Amino acid sequence: MADEEADEAPVVELGEGESVEGAPLARVASRLTWPQEKSSILKKEGDAVIRTPSGPQTLEDVLADVDETYFDTRQTFVNDVLDVVGRGPVATE
Repeated sequence: MADEEADEAPVVELGEGESVEGAPLARVASRLTWPQEKSSILKKEGDAVIRTPSGPQTLEDVLADVDETYFDTRQTFVNDVLDVVGRGPVATE
């Protein structure tokens, strides 16, 4: 019976536009455990490309503009990165 219910779930179609380059910041942040030092984040995820309102950027480039060297929580990290890259929507074209 559970299989029948799963088959009846609404289908969400993806748009036909070009895909957005880079990973969402939340996905990159979720791969880490907290607290973290900036140097540890750079070793683990520095080459990750994240989506930003101005286009894809490497996390290493973004963190170069962040003054903090220690992030006690995931939210602190995300807020500091968003303060650098901006909080606007990510362009899809």
